[in-house]
Amino acid sequence: MADEARVRKVQDRIQETVARLVGRRIKDPRLGFVTITDVRVTGDLQHASIFYTVLGDEDDRRATARALESAKGLIRSEVGKALGIRLTPSLEFIPDALPETAASLEGALAAARARDAELAAASRGATYAGDADPYRRPEDEEGDEDGTEDRTDGAADGPADGQDTPTTPSAPGGGDAH
Repeated sequence: MADEARVRKVQDRIQETVARLVGRRIKDPRLGFVTITDVRVTGDLQHASIFYTVLGDEDDRRATARALESAKGLIRSEVGKALGIRLTPSLEFIPDALPETAASLEGALAAARARDAELAAASRGATYAGDADPYRRPEDEEGDEDGTEDRTDGAADGPADGQDTPTTPSAPGGGDAH
């Protein structure tokens, strides 16, 4: 297995070589406006996946894919000359889904912005359903008019002496232990 630095150098060299070939040397009319976005090489340098994007519609993408497949032999021989390594990696051209993914994310963000704007427009001029300030203040807790405080902690529910009522343990079988 090659080290990471060598793999990275091979990937960069393949990307530069393929981009130069697609831009200048391959004269296929089916080849659209192609950008080589990334190259991934296996650790043993035997296989290279070349990612590309095509500007245009679906027909342009299909025609470019066919043109790259037909020129694969020429591209591989030029990559082998440029790399100068013992074995030239096999090439695989993969259309990059990055633009479509970015477009779908942009669409989702635009829809979220529209929903936020609708919510902001609907909330303009709205008032609270209850009091404007529903929280108690320390001056409110001094007591009611009759001098007693309201107890809402549930302390009046237990025994009057403040101790828990004893419980009888049950037998493991669920019946009484007598």
